[in-house]
Amino acid sequence: MLEQMEDFKSGFVTLVGRPNSGKSTLLNAVVGEKIAITSNTPQTTRHRLRAIYDRDDLQMILVDTPGLHKPHDALGEELNHSAIKALEDVDVVAMLVDATKPAGKGDAWIAEQLAQVDCPRILVVTKADIATQQQVDAQIERMQEMLDFDDVVVVSAKDGFNVNAFIDTVANFLPPGPRWFPKDMTTDQPLEVLVAEFIREKILYLTHDEVPHSIGVQTEEIKYDKAKKMYRIWAVVYTERESQKGIIIGKGGELIKQIGSDARQDLERMLGKKVFLDLSVKVKKAWRRDAAQIKRFGYGEGL
Repeated sequence: MLEQMEDFKSGFVTLVGRPNSGKSTLLNAVVGEKIAITSNTPQTTRHRLRAIYDRDDLQMILVDTPGLHKPHDALGEELNHSAIKALEDVDVVAMLVDATKPAGKGDAWIAEQLAQVDCPRILVVTKADIATQQQVDAQIERMQEMLDFDDVVVVSAKDGFNVNAFIDTVANFLPPGPRWFPKDMTTDQPLEVLVAEFIREKILYLTHDEVPHSIGVQTEEIKYDKAKKMYRIWAVVYTERESQKGIIIGKGGELIKQIGSDARQDLERMLGKKVFLDLSVKVKKAWRRDAAQIKRFGYGEGL
Protein backbone atom coordinates (compact mmCIF):
# COMPACT_ATOMS: atom_id res chain seq x y z
CA MET A 1 0.00 0.00 0.00
CA LEU A 2 1.34 3.44 -0.94
CA GLU A 3 1.97 5.75 1.98
CA GLN A 4 0.33 9.17 1.83
CA MET A 5 2.51 11.75 3.58
CA GLU A 6 1.36 15.09 4.91
CA ASP A 7 2.23 18.10 2.70
CA PHE A 8 3.64 15.79 0.02
CA LYS A 9 2.90 16.28 -3.69
CA SER A 10 3.36 13.81 -6.50
CA GLY A 11 2.25 13.26 -10.05
CA PHE A 12 2.99 12.34 -13.65
CA VAL A 13 4.27 14.99 -16.05
CA THR A 14 4.38 14.29 -19.79
CA LEU A 15 6.92 16.12 -21.96
CA VAL A 16 5.74 16.58 -25.55
CA GLY A 17 7.08 18.47 -28.55
CA ARG A 18 8.51 18.14 -32.01
CA PRO A 19 11.73 16.18 -32.59
CA ASN A 20 14.82 17.89 -31.14
CA SER A 21 12.82 20.29 -28.97
CA GLY A 22 14.95 19.35 -25.96
CA LYS A 23 12.73 16.90 -24.06
CA SER A 24 15.39 14.33 -23.24
CA THR A 25 17.97 16.98 -22.35
CA LEU A 26 15.54 18.62 -19.92
CA LEU A 27 14.61 15.27 -18.38
CA ASN A 28 18.28 14.45 -17.75
CA ALA A 29 18.88 17.91 -16.26
CA VAL A 30 15.92 17.57 -13.86
CA VAL A 31 16.89 14.10 -12.66
CA GLY A 32 20.56 15.04 -12.41
CA GLU A 33 21.92 12.08 -14.33
CA LYS A 34 21.83 10.62 -17.81
CA ILE A 35 18.68 8.56 -18.27
CA ALA A 36 17.55 9.46 -21.78
CA ILE A 37 19.85 9.49 -24.79
CA THR A 38 20.22 12.68 -26.82
CA SER A 39 21.36 13.64 -30.32
CA ASN A 40 20.45 16.00 -33.15
CA THR A 41 18.93 13.13 -35.15
CA PRO A 42 15.12 13.02 -35.45
CA GLN A 43 13.52 9.96 -33.80
CA THR A 44 16.34 9.74 -31.24
CA THR A 45 13.75 8.98 -28.54
CA ARG A 46 11.94 5.74 -29.40
CA HIS A 47 10.70 4.78 -25.93
CA ARG A 48 8.09 6.29 -23.68
CA LEU A 49 10.57 6.63 -20.83
CA ARG A 50 9.73 7.56 -17.23
CA ALA A 51 12.26 9.26 -14.97
CA ILE A 52 11.75 10.08 -11.31
CA TYR A 53 12.68 13.33 -9.56
CA ASP A 54 12.37 13.07 -5.79
CA ARG A 55 12.79 15.43 -2.85
CA ASP A 56 11.40 15.53 0.70
CA ASP A 57 8.14 17.23 -0.28
CA LEU A 58 7.74 16.10 -3.89
CA GLN A 59 7.98 13.22 -6.32
CA MET A 60 7.67 14.11 -10.00
CA ILE A 61 7.50 11.34 -12.59
CA LEU A 62 8.60 12.75 -15.93
CA VAL A 63 7.39 10.93 -19.04
CA ASP A 64 9.67 11.54 -22.03
CA THR A 65 8.00 10.89 -25.38
CA PRO A 66 9.16 10.45 -28.99
CA GLY A 67 9.00 13.70 -30.94
CA LEU A 68 5.70 14.09 -32.78
CA HIS A 69 6.25 14.19 -36.53
CA LYS A 70 4.77 13.15 -39.88
CA PRO A 71 5.41 9.38 -40.00
CA HIS A 72 6.98 7.72 -43.05
CA ASP A 73 6.86 4.08 -41.90
CA ALA A 74 5.44 1.77 -39.23
CA LEU A 75 8.12 2.87 -36.77
CA GLY A 76 7.12 6.53 -37.14
CA GLU A 77 3.46 5.67 -36.70
CA GLU A 78 4.22 3.68 -33.54
CA LEU A 79 6.30 6.52 -32.07
CA ASN A 80 3.50 9.03 -32.69
CA HIS A 81 0.99 6.65 -31.12
CA SER A 82 3.22 6.29 -28.06
CA ALA A 83 3.54 10.06 -27.64
CA ILE A 84 -0.23 10.59 -27.89
CA LYS A 85 -0.93 7.76 -25.44
CA ALA A 86 1.36 9.49 -22.93
CA LEU A 87 -1.16 12.34 -22.68
CA GLU A 88 -3.67 10.05 -21.00
CA ASP A 89 -4.09 10.05 -17.20
CA VAL A 90 -1.34 12.54 -16.39
CA ASP A 91 -1.35 15.45 -13.96
CA VAL A 92 0.56 18.03 -16.02
CA VAL A 93 1.61 18.33 -19.68
CA ALA A 94 4.68 20.35 -20.61
CA MET A 95 4.97 21.31 -24.28
CA LEU A 96 8.54 22.05 -25.31
CA VAL A 97 9.39 24.34 -28.21
CA ASP A 98 12.84 25.31 -29.48
CA ALA A 99 13.24 29.08 -29.11
CA THR A 100 15.46 29.27 -32.20
CA LYS A 101 12.94 27.70 -34.61
CA PRO A 102 9.70 29.62 -35.24
CA ALA A 103 6.61 27.60 -34.35
CA GLY A 104 4.96 26.03 -37.37
CA LYS A 105 2.34 23.52 -38.47
CA GLY A 106 3.84 20.73 -36.39
CA ASP A 107 3.59 22.79 -33.21
CA ALA A 108 0.04 23.85 -34.10
CA TRP A 109 -0.96 20.19 -34.52
CA ILE A 110 0.50 19.30 -31.10
CA ALA A 111 -1.31 22.29 -29.57
CA GLU A 112 -4.56 20.92 -31.02
CA GLN A 113 -3.94 17.60 -29.25
CA LEU A 114 -3.21 19.38 -25.97
CA ALA A 115 -6.42 21.42 -26.26
CA GLN A 116 -8.26 18.16 -25.59
CA VAL A 117 -6.26 17.34 -22.45
CA ASP A 118 -8.00 17.97 -19.13
CA CYS A 119 -4.99 18.97 -17.00
CA PRO A 120 -2.68 21.98 -16.57
CA ARG A 121 -0.55 22.79 -19.62
CA ILE A 122 2.86 24.45 -19.31
CA LEU A 123 4.75 26.00 -22.23
CA VAL A 124 8.49 25.37 -21.97
CA VAL A 125 10.64 27.43 -24.33
CA THR A 126 14.00 25.66 -24.64
CA LYS A 127 17.55 26.42 -25.79
CA ALA A 128 17.62 29.88 -24.23
CA ASP A 129 21.43 29.69 -24.27
CA ILE A 130 21.51 30.07 -28.07
CA ALA A 131 18.37 32.19 -28.60
CA THR A 132 17.97 35.95 -28.47
CA GLN A 133 15.42 37.57 -26.18
CA GLN A 134 13.54 38.65 -29.29
CA GLN A 135 13.30 35.02 -30.47
CA VAL A 136 12.10 33.88 -27.04
CA ASP A 137 9.43 36.60 -26.83
CA ALA A 138 8.22 35.91 -30.38
CA GLN A 139 8.00 32.18 -29.70
CA ILE A 140 5.94 32.70 -26.54
CA GLU A 141 3.58 35.03 -28.39
CA ARG A 142 3.11 32.56 -31.28
CA MET A 143 2.46 29.63 -28.97
CA GLN A 144 0.00 31.50 -26.77
CA GLU A 145 -2.00 32.27 -29.91
CA MET A 146 -2.22 28.52 -30.56
CA LEU A 147 -3.17 27.43 -27.04
CA ASP A 148 -4.11 28.87 -23.67
CA PHE A 149 -1.23 27.74 -21.43
CA ASP A 150 -1.46 27.80 -17.64
CA ASP A 151 2.16 28.94 -17.25
CA VAL A 152 5.34 29.59 -19.22
CA VAL A 153 8.97 28.74 -18.40
CA VAL A 154 12.08 29.61 -20.44
CA VAL A 155 14.96 27.18 -19.93
CA SER A 156 18.36 26.09 -21.10
CA ALA A 157 18.70 22.53 -19.88
CA LYS A 158 22.19 22.35 -21.38
CA ASP A 159 23.39 25.18 -19.09
CA GLY A 160 21.04 24.40 -16.21
CA PHE A 161 19.30 27.74 -16.63
CA ASN A 162 15.84 27.79 -15.02
CA VAL A 163 15.74 24.00 -14.55
CA ASN A 164 14.78 24.54 -10.90
CA ALA A 165 12.18 27.08 -12.03
CA PHE A 166 10.69 24.39 -14.28
CA ILE A 167 10.53 21.96 -11.34
CA ASP A 168 8.88 24.55 -9.08
CA THR A 169 6.40 25.56 -11.79
CA VAL A 170 5.31 21.97 -12.33
CA ALA A 171 5.16 21.36 -8.57
CA ASN A 172 2.63 24.20 -8.24
CA PHE A 173 0.19 22.19 -10.36
CA LEU A 174 0.76 18.73 -8.85
CA PRO A 175 -1.84 17.35 -6.43
CA PRO A 176 -1.19 15.86 -2.99
CA GLY A 177 -0.19 12.26 -3.50
CA PRO A 178 1.94 9.31 -2.41
CA ARG A 179 5.55 8.51 -3.22
CA TRP A 180 4.94 6.23 -6.22
CA PHE A 181 8.53 5.00 -6.52
CA PRO A 182 11.37 4.40 -4.02
CA LYS A 183 13.44 7.50 -3.24
CA ASP A 184 16.63 6.15 -4.85
CA MET A 185 14.95 5.08 -8.10
CA THR A 186 15.60 7.36 -11.11
CA THR A 187 13.83 5.45 -13.91
CA ASP A 188 11.45 2.56 -14.46
CA GLN A 189 13.26 1.45 -17.63
CA PRO A 190 14.70 -2.10 -17.54
CA LEU A 191 18.49 -2.30 -17.63
CA GLU A 192 18.29 -4.14 -20.99
CA VAL A 193 16.57 -1.10 -22.54
CA LEU A 194 19.06 1.41 -21.09
CA VAL A 195 21.98 -0.65 -22.40
CA ALA A 196 20.49 -0.82 -25.90
CA GLU A 197 19.74 2.90 -25.90
CA PHE A 198 23.25 3.94 -24.81
CA ILE A 199 24.67 1.83 -27.65
CA ARG A 200 22.25 3.37 -30.16
CA GLU A 201 23.17 6.88 -28.99
CA LYS A 202 26.83 6.28 -29.88
CA ILE A 203 25.79 5.10 -33.34
CA LEU A 204 23.77 8.31 -33.80
CA TYR A 205 26.85 10.39 -32.98
CA LEU A 206 29.33 8.39 -35.04
CA THR A 207 27.33 7.81 -38.25
CA HIS A 208 25.54 10.10 -40.69
CA ASP A 209 22.73 10.38 -43.22
CA GLU A 210 20.14 7.59 -43.30
CA VAL A 211 22.07 4.99 -41.28
CA PRO A 212 20.90 6.07 -37.77
CA HIS A 213 17.23 5.71 -38.72
CA SER A 214 17.86 2.15 -39.91
CA ILE A 215 19.47 1.03 -36.67
CA GLY A 216 17.80 -1.06 -33.98
CA VAL A 217 19.63 -2.39 -30.92
CA GLN A 218 18.68 -5.37 -28.78
CA THR A 219 20.34 -6.46 -25.54
CA GLU A 220 20.74 -10.24 -25.69
CA GLU A 221 22.13 -11.05 -22.24
CA ILE A 222 23.44 -9.39 -19.08
CA LYS A 223 25.45 -11.33 -16.49
CA TYR A 224 27.12 -10.08 -13.33
CA ASP A 225 30.47 -11.72 -12.60
CA LYS A 226 30.75 -11.64 -8.79
CA ALA A 227 34.34 -12.89 -8.77
CA LYS A 228 35.55 -10.09 -11.05
CA LYS A 229 32.92 -7.55 -9.88
CA MET A 230 31.97 -6.69 -13.43
CA TYR A 231 29.02 -6.88 -15.82
CA ARG A 232 29.22 -8.94 -19.00
CA ILE A 233 26.82 -7.68 -21.65
CA TRP A 234 26.01 -9.04 -25.11
CA ALA A 235 24.05 -6.89 -27.57
CA VAL A 236 23.19 -6.94 -31.28
CA VAL A 237 23.02 -3.94 -33.61
CA TYR A 238 20.53 -4.53 -36.42
CA THR A 239 20.65 -2.75 -39.79
CA GLU A 240 18.30 -2.99 -42.77
CA ARG A 241 20.96 -3.56 -45.46
CA GLU A 242 24.36 -5.23 -45.84
CA SER A 243 25.90 -1.90 -46.88
CA GLN A 244 24.76 -0.37 -43.59
CA LYS A 245 26.24 -3.29 -41.68
CA GLY A 246 29.58 -2.53 -43.34
CA ILE A 247 29.35 1.12 -42.30
CA ILE A 248 28.62 0.21 -38.66
CA ILE A 249 31.50 -2.26 -38.51
CA GLY A 250 33.88 0.15 -40.22
CA LYS A 251 37.26 -0.49 -41.82
CA GLY A 252 38.99 -3.26 -39.91
CA GLY A 253 36.20 -3.17 -37.34
CA GLU A 254 37.30 0.25 -36.08
CA LEU A 255 33.85 1.90 -35.89
CA ILE A 256 32.12 -0.91 -33.99
CA LYS A 257 35.06 -0.89 -31.55
CA GLN A 258 34.61 2.87 -31.04
CA ILE A 259 30.84 2.46 -30.54
CA GLY A 260 31.45 -0.26 -27.96
CA SER A 261 34.15 1.70 -26.13
CA ASP A 262 32.05 4.88 -25.89
CA ALA A 263 28.93 2.98 -24.78
CA ARG A 264 30.92 1.02 -22.19
CA GLN A 265 32.09 4.24 -20.54
CA ASP A 266 28.48 5.40 -20.11
CA LEU A 267 27.42 2.00 -18.79
CA GLU A 268 30.26 1.91 -16.27
CA ARG A 269 29.27 5.34 -14.97
CA MET A 270 25.65 4.23 -14.64
CA LEU A 271 26.34 0.83 -13.07
CA GLY A 272 29.34 1.82 -10.96
CA LYS A 273 31.13 -1.36 -12.11
CA LYS A 274 33.48 -2.47 -14.85
CA VAL A 275 31.69 -3.60 -18.00
CA PHE A 276 32.64 -6.08 -20.70
CA LEU A 277 30.53 -5.27 -23.77
CA ASP A 278 30.29 -7.63 -26.74
CA LEU A 279 28.68 -6.11 -29.84
CA SER A 280 27.72 -7.88 -33.04
CA VAL A 281 25.98 -6.56 -36.17
CA LYS A 282 23.22 -8.33 -38.09
CA VAL A 283 20.91 -7.47 -41.00
CA LYS A 284 17.13 -7.56 -40.57
CA LYS A 285 15.66 -6.25 -43.81
CA ALA A 286 12.98 -3.52 -43.65
CA TRP A 287 12.48 -3.96 -39.90
CA ARG A 288 11.05 -0.43 -39.60
CA ARG A 289 8.02 -1.58 -41.61
CA ASP A 290 7.50 -4.65 -39.43
CA ALA A 291 5.24 -3.84 -36.47
CA ALA A 292 6.13 -7.11 -34.73
CA GLN A 293 9.87 -6.39 -34.93
CA ILE A 294 9.34 -2.81 -33.70
CA LYS A 295 7.63 -4.28 -30.63
CA ARG A 296 10.47 -6.76 -30.09
CA PHE A 297 12.92 -3.88 -30.02
CA GLY A 298 10.70 -2.29 -27.38
CA TYR A 299 10.16 0.93 -29.34
CA GLY A 300 7.02 3.02 -28.99
CA GLU A 301 4.78 1.39 -26.40
CA GLY A 302 7.65 -0.81 -25.26
CA LEU A 303 8.15 -4.51 -24.67
